[in-house]
Amino acid sequence: MTGEHTVRSFDEELDHVDRLIREMSALAAAMLQAATHALINSDNAMAQRVVSDDAIMDARQRALDEAAITLIAKRQPMAQDLRAVVGALRMGADLERIGDLAKNIAKRVGAVGESPTPRGLAHSIEAMSDLVMLQVTGVIDRYVARDAAGLERLRDEDENVDIHYTSVFRELLTYMMEDPRNITPCTHLLFCAKNLERIGDHVTNIAENAYYVVTGRQLPAHRPKQDETSMTMLAD
Repeated sequence: MTGEHTVRSFDEELDHVDRLIREMSALAAAMLQAATHALINSDNAMAQRVVSDDAIMDARQRALDEAAITLIAKRQPMAQDLRAVVGALRMGADLERIGDLAKNIAKRVGAVGESPTPRGLAHSIEAMSDLVMLQVTGVIDRYVARDAAGLERLRDEDENVDIHYTSVFRELLTYMMEDPRNITPCTHLLFCAKNLERIGDHVTNIAENAYYVVTGRQLPAHRPKQDETSMTMLAD
């Protein structure tokens, strides 16, 4: 995580915190991928596995919290080490929320309907999920590589997720207006699209915290936002 210390066990404890973050990131990505697959293919069994995986994510966050707090109490880290541990706590909280949002998507699989989602809708949801997936996997890769410039670029790319969300939002509303029978499944898909957009927001939070850990500097508070919808009622 940082440079070597005189006490070897200190490095091992820092590495343990770092490893927990990587494990949470891998699980978050797997949950998102599985939830999207379950939604597109009406796979209720896979959706249930995603719901079950949320308990694993919660356990890993608790393990991270315990490891980080214990490290702070024992080692009283300073400067870069303290940034790394506090940053890990913040990133862990965002990764846990990504798991929650993936679970929320999975829980709507049954409500969307028994038949596979129409391909027109599936393409839009899949495209948005693929974009968000690249962010989820990319942000920790850049953190591990200590790629500050890459973290800054990834944070700014949240604008692309917002643009996709606006497009999906309008498309689903069109389907609902064209055929009242689409209202129920499309409403659930709107919630799913909103969850994907919120996952993108959590990725930007992770990128900001990772950038601070790596550089010791904060990114500007303003970041691009292109969500043109105003249906805040869609937040779960």
